Amino acid sequence: MSESQARPSRWQTTILWPVFIPAVLFATLLVVGTISKPELANEVFASMLGYITANFGWFYMLAVSLFLMFVVLVAFSKWGRIKLGPDHAEPQYSFPAWFAMLFSAGYGIALLFFGVAEPVLHYADPPEGAQGQTLDAARQAMQIAFFHWGFHIWAIYGLVGLVLAYFSFRHGLPLAIRSALYPLIGERIHGPIGHAVDIFAILGTLFGIATTLGLSVAQMNAGMNYLWSDIPVSTTMQIACIAVITTMTMGSVVAGMDKGIKTLAILNMVIATALMLFVFLVGPTIFILETFLENTGRYLNNIVERTFNLQAYSRSDWIGNWTLFIFGWTIAWAPFVGLFIAKISRGRTIRQFVFGVMLVPTLFTFFWFSVFGDTALHLIINEGYTSLIGEVKADNAIALFKLFELLPLTSIISGITILLIALFFVTSADSGALVVDSLASGGVMNTPAWQRAFWAILSGTLASVLLLAGGLKALQSMAIASALPFAIIMLLSAVGMWRALVIEGHREMSMRYSQQAGRYAAPNGPTLWKKRLASIVNFPQRDEVEHFVRRTVLPSMIRVGKGLEEQGWPAKVSYDDDLGRAWLEVVKPEQLDFLYEIRLREYARPSFAHPQMDRSEEADEQYYRAEVFLRRGGQSYDIYGYDKAEIISDILDQFEKYLHFLHISPGNLPWNMAEHDEMLQQEPVDPSLDKGKA
Repeated sequence: MSESQARPSRWQTTILWPVFIPAVLFATLLVVGTISKPELANEVFASMLGYITANFGWFYMLAVSLFLMFVVLVAFSKWGRIKLGPDHAEPQYSFPAWFAMLFSAGYGIALLFFGVAEPVLHYADPPEGAQGQTLDAARQAMQIAFFHWGFHIWAIYGLVGLVLAYFSFRHGLPLAIRSALYPLIGERIHGPIGHAVDIFAILGTLFGIATTLGLSVAQMNAGMNYLWSDIPVSTTMQIACIAVITTMTMGSVVAGMDKGIKTLAILNMVIATALMLFVFLVGPTIFILETFLENTGRYLNNIVERTFNLQAYSRSDWIGNWTLFIFGWTIAWAPFVGLFIAKISRGRTIRQFVFGVMLVPTLFTFFWFSVFGDTALHLIINEGYTSLIGEVKADNAIALFKLFELLPLTSIISGITILLIALFFVTSADSGALVVDSLASGGVMNTPAWQRAFWAILSGTLASVLLLAGGLKALQSMAIASALPFAIIMLLSAVGMWRALVIEGHREMSMRYSQQAGRYAAPNGPTLWKKRLASIVNFPQRDEVEHFVRRTVLPSMIRVGKGLEEQGWPAKVSYDDDLGRAWLEVVKPEQLDFLYEIRLREYARPSFAHPQMDRSEEADEQYYRAEVFLRRGGQSYDIYGYDKAEIISDILDQFEKYLHFLHISPGNLPWNMAEHDEMLQQEPVDPSLDKGKA
């Protein structure tokens, strides 16, 4: 069992100290400094936000645009066919189930907080020259909201998820950001450089979580005050909410309620979807559908212009307060969402992954903003509820509840919304602590409960002290600041991914290369063609294929192994009786190992097989193949019926392709997929045969 699979006991630790100590030290110093000098901290946060916006705004916009172009280019390229896992890997979830889980990818708080507030605020005060509270301002408001929550943020999440899934599931590297740099620095990812990458990822995620928690409690506090006026809207109340829900999160962590948290995550999306459908049905339904289509078209038409719009001539602080904040928050939050979508996407192709991650959540988000944002604008423009503008300006967090005030069942849906915010808080804090703990443990996922509880406490503490220092403005500043170094890491990750895909391309090219040695025997001999035909139309049982592997494949591998050793290539032949697999391995230090493996694979007998046979027996319903597997996974061809000379020829063909790859490849990748190979569910017995050496 791998390290990442092993579950430690309660008080053991999986901490990677060179990562843990600097990350915790920085966070602790920030907490202590902010508590001791809150006013000074607030000034520092404000200055930092202004400096980054003025000097690095262009970098954020360029980086995010490059992320989007990269994932789209990779999806449409020939590399889009590559699987996130071995070549034979199959998706863990059906398309409908996978799409459903993409909805719950951890961005619910943003939808609840900004779904009404952002369109109304942009309608009241357009940032790009239109007169406020006009139809042009309404169109612009929805276009901006679509731009902020559309393809760009999902390109950020998608890039992180893609590199995590690719390097972990296909190459057996840790499920950590550092793995993306393997094509650039090799094994040094396990040293100081890799540690530094994960430290920045941890800090970014911590401040992303803190921002999310801060927005959550601000909206929760506003909602409670709306329903129960005796509850004040104050920083003290918000910190109390953080303390209560962080305690609940710790309880779920310590109790090991992982399945319960997953259930809550699904419940979140069910309630959120039901809430959206309720507003859709009781609101201006036809208007919502019309604006959804119109705004989507305008978004697609203007996406390039908006991508590179920095308001360089107007020098407004709007870009920092909105676009850079949302993109920075997304970058900081990306390790959490990226890890989630990576874990549910093993076995998908890169093309499926990118299109699924980019299209499904984006369309859901667009419809959400159309339902809530356009309903609010419709009430203001067509129904005369202009007071909603002033109420939202006075307190962004109250926007959603003020909209509900104009709809039926106000108290009920407001109470449900507060519950939904609390559930999003708990699941985000718990899952966020899991991600940070994994990063601080070198990619290990099954960590002790006390470690996750520690990170949950630290996240809640950071959110509290930042609220104390400067409210949402301080959270905004730290989200943007922490995203800056991680944006650089993401660009390097994209470069590493590109280089890895180039190496994949050379591997694919080498697989097409062959001197075509062919089988030793003449294919047109008087009996060989009949033998070949018999093997083609035969659908053998397990014992027949096992006998073939033991008596024909294994001796052939031994002969090749001896020949390789005579030529100075260390070779080892192994056999696993439980799984019926035999393999020949050549280990070359500093190079990719050669692997030629035969596995038994079970299939349902096709309807055309032996029509003259009585297929009433249950055993006849299945048949087995002796399929070839290489380091990159299954090759989907069967050698059952080959004689020893033909098997040796096939091994040599694959070995020749392997040598050609080493000759033409600009680099190397591990291709160590055993941990993520669902066909290898158990540890093999002692596989030594003839002392394990051929």
